[in-house]
Amino acid sequence: MNPQDLIGPSSPLGNPAPFWFITFFKVLGFILHMIPMNVWYAGMALVAIYATFGKGHYEELAHRLAKSMPVIVAIGVNLGIVPLLFTQVSYYQFYYPAGVLIGWAWFSVIILLVIAYYGVYVYTLSVRRNVKTRLAIISAWVSSILFIVIGFLFANNFSLMTNVAGWIGIFNKTAVGGAPTGLALNTSDPTLIPRWLMMFGIAIMTTSVYIVVDAAYFRKRETTEEYRSWAGKFAFVIFNIGLVWFVATGSWYIFGALDPFTVGKLKSDGLMQVIFAATALSPGLSWLALLLGGRRHVNHRTALAAAGAQFVVISLNAVSRQWVQNTEISKYRDIAAEPVKIQWSPMILFLVLFVVGLAIVGWMISKIVEVGREEAKV
Repeated sequence: MNPQDLIGPSSPLGNPAPFWFITFFKVLGFILHMIPMNVWYAGMALVAIYATFGKGHYEELAHRLAKSMPVIVAIGVNLGIVPLLFTQVSYYQFYYPAGVLIGWAWFSVIILLVIAYYGVYVYTLSVRRNVKTRLAIISAWVSSILFIVIGFLFANNFSLMTNVAGWIGIFNKTAVGGAPTGLALNTSDPTLIPRWLMMFGIAIMTTSVYIVVDAAYFRKRETTEEYRSWAGKFAFVIFNIGLVWFVATGSWYIFGALDPFTVGKLKSDGLMQVIFAATALSPGLSWLALLLGGRRHVNHRTALAAAGAQFVVISLNAVSRQWVQNTEISKYRDIAAEPVKIQWSPMILFLVLFVVGLAIVGWMISKIVEVGREEAKV
């Protein structure tokens, strides 16, 4: 069977927006989604560990992360709709076949996310009531593990989306009567594990930056000078762990897992070589901001610098990842050349709701920061 036979046909309706528009908002949405997603991805692991074994400031950190986690998860899930929407719009020929091949695992993401979200609430409510029960600690561990599993399933789906050559093997192993059962994963893909682990490394770094931002801006009445000093030093240590993790798995992904076709395209694209180099070096900005902030208790300036630097890290990774995805898909089809029949009303409605939604999220965050500042004055 030819791999091309498994790729979905082009829609006779064409793309509802230009390819550049779809790609821009797909990447922008992914960037905005990654910020809170990274915090729950690695942050809940810290909550579980320090809720179980932590004392003093470590336990306080777990409580502070937990109190913010319901809002962080809610914002992250809603922002995740944007990149998923535009993936379905323009990459449907690859997205849906991959989803069918691992259908049950992909469908389970919804169930696992609901369970993980309830687990977050169980632990958060116990913290707010100052009662740490065994059920609360178990819930924290369940949520942490499920978030990591969900990340693995997402890595499966989106790596399989571009691993068209592997579709036939999965189809032949799982098909019954000519139909796939959906009981498969993309485990034979050499990019799967390093890609999944690299994302967790970024999540560790982002969570470290969030710890500093939380200590500097949020609920300052609940913290002490001693805690803020400790938080800066602790965040720097955790960031270094994430940085080493990111460098190791990123190197594995780029130099040991990418297919020769993509590597060849990268070698012939000077602009992308610069962007990839910037992507690899960008965590140094966050590292420097945390290093300077860790010398004393964290303050607004160092926290803002670290947050801005980490936003650059996440943005460059999103851009690089999008280029790799487009390049891998270009081996089979030029989706940028698909016909376009602009649907103005959905585009305008999306833009209006997108701006309004971001404005509401920004307003919510500003109010949280405002409360923190008022508490600091009391």
